Amino acid sequence: MASASTQCLGVDQRLLLLELRYSLVFDASTSSKLVRWDQSANSWSGVTCEDGLVVGLDLSEESISGGINGSSSLFRLKFLRSLNLAFNDFNSIAIPSGLANLSRLAHLNLSNAGFAGQIPVELSCLTKLRTLDLSLVYNIHKGLLTLEKLSLRSLIEDMGELRELYLDQVNVSAKGSEWCDALSSSVPKLEVLSMSYCSLFGPIDPSLLRLANLSIIRLDGNDLFSTVPSFLANFSSLKTLSLGEVGLWGEFPHEIFQIQTLHTLDLSSNELLEGSLPEFPENGSLQTLILSDTNISRKFPDSIGNLRNLSRIELFYWSNSIT
Repeated sequence: MASASTQCLGVDQRLLLLELRYSLVFDASTSSKLVRWDQSANSWSGVTCEDGLVVGLDLSEESISGGINGSSSLFRLKFLRSLNLAFNDFNSIAIPSGLANLSRLAHLNLSNAGFAGQIPVELSCLTKLRTLDLSLVYNIHKGLLTLEKLSLRSLIEDMGELRELYLDQVNVSAKGSEWCDALSSSVPKLEVLSMSYCSLFGPIDPSLLRLANLSIIRLDGNDLFSTVPSFLANFSSLKTLSLGEVGLWGEFPHEIFQIQTLHTLDLSSNELLEGSLPEFPENGSLQTLILSDTNISRKFPDSIGNLRNLSRIELFYWSNSIT
């Protein structure tokens, strides 16, 4: 985000930002934004404003470890439309329920921020969200976020404007018919679905097809334990399909290989998955094909030459780059 100038910010907004800066616990030696906030600042790094109001706040990678409580001035920045606290370390505290006060939020990024425990029900009040990112990088933090006391449906059922949902490493723990129906009935405009290692069970339910705008599906590391439904080929805008290490078995449908828009297909670590590579369409868009640790035939058809954008193939346990 572009920095806000002193002239851009109203006096009351500057005071709220200063109050926030002095309440937060962060490492000044690694900070590039907060450390420069003061009363005489000519610009406010990480702050975006419109008409004197703070509408965007990017405090990602600021080594913040605490200082947000129920009375935090953060929750009085009520015109915020975008909030990014990613890649901090909040020492496994719970996500603050006060975020519900920021009712105008369209983009919320708390990924890898060190939050842990139960996701608060108050997040479901953020009905204008278009992007919600609560994801974790594997093993980066001690604690994990969970939806054990709050179902996926309860979290997202009023988020009808949501376009991107990232819940990687969040413990959702739901069977196929539950999580597929919750998504398809709650967030019909969804374009990005990233729920790797969420303790999801299969099979993938046909109700997911109601999400006609899906372009990215990442479900790696779940317990789908099923065949691959051929209806996945009906997603006409699909660019990424990542189903690594999910217990797939049986014949992989040829028609999925042939999706014209598909850029990335990852089927790795599904030892019981079988099949052969089909004839590829003219001007196919496939760029990355990962078949390592599957039982899919490595015999390439002559039509592999149709994939002019193909730059990465992984077979067995080694990779081959095409230049």
